[in-house]
Amino acid sequence: MPPSHVVILLATYQGAEHLDVQLDSIAAQSHEDWSLIVSDDGSRDGTQAIVQRFADLHPGRVQLLEGPRAGATANFLSLLERVPQGCLAAFCDQDDQWLPDKLSRALAALAVHSGPAHYAARTVITDSRLRPLTTSRRFTRPLGLRNALIQACMAGNTSVFNPAAAALLQAGAPHARRAGVISHDWWAYQLMAAFDAALIHDPQPCLLYRQHAGSEVGRNDTLPALAARLRKLMAGEFGSWLRANHTALSPLVPQMPSNNVGTLQQLERMLNCRPPQALTALRRGGFYRQTRAGTAALVLSVATGALRRGPA
Repeated sequence: MPPSHVVILLATYQGAEHLDVQLDSIAAQSHEDWSLIVSDDGSRDGTQAIVQRFADLHPGRVQLLEGPRAGATANFLSLLERVPQGCLAAFCDQDDQWLPDKLSRALAALAVHSGPAHYAARTVITDSRLRPLTTSRRFTRPLGLRNALIQACMAGNTSVFNPAAAALLQAGAPHARRAGVISHDWWAYQLMAAFDAALIHDPQPCLLYRQHAGSEVGRNDTLPALAARLRKLMAGEFGSWLRANHTALSPLVPQMPSNNVGTLQQLERMLNCRPPQALTALRRGGFYRQTRAGTAALVLSVATGALRRGPA
């Protein structure tokens, strides 16, 4: 029988306004073999009391820890250390609402894979009161390292990892922490792709993704969000993110499949060479985003030297 126990990893900070809804949706999962580890980054709004009440309702299933107080990404990376060997792991945000079959759909998709496997899904994007606005994008181009190195596609709040994938995350987390990666879910997608894990993106939404003024990331499919991303791309900030991600993966190169090592080498050349050589590296690496416009913006940033201008 494939493993069935899911360790849910919830990073919290000042989440009292919406946390009850998320916790109730965990309790309502059709897949009942779960435990919850909450790492709180010093909330002062009653978040910890809400978690404690939930723990009292579910004896033996909930742990509340003190977080590293270094931001959401560092908090999630610290949580990975707590996943016991042989268990699945699921990232969880504090302000969403899981649909009742979220875990059961993930486990069904993961069960057919013996090696590392990473499940993610679309979401229903809502307003602050969980009224649906739209559905997140459906990705049509293949998932894999040539995409993962330059685009985050596997949303962390939907991600579930089988035990082999969770072990990979644990091995890579110290390097990601030292490198200062900007996003735990983007890093996780890259790490899984670098080790040829099965990458599953469910076209059926698995949760309500609440948008509000305090959202840590928020939706990225609006015109203002796209414009902001393009500005970061051309200003060099994107290049600094790529360097941190590359630094996080580099110590694991000796264990990676050889075909992926060359792709990482082309990324390094693309980041560090002048435009003519960087464009050659982009072509040889075969890097792409999920849309033609996104890929064109990447080519433009390489051609103008914008990635190279980012801090080393």
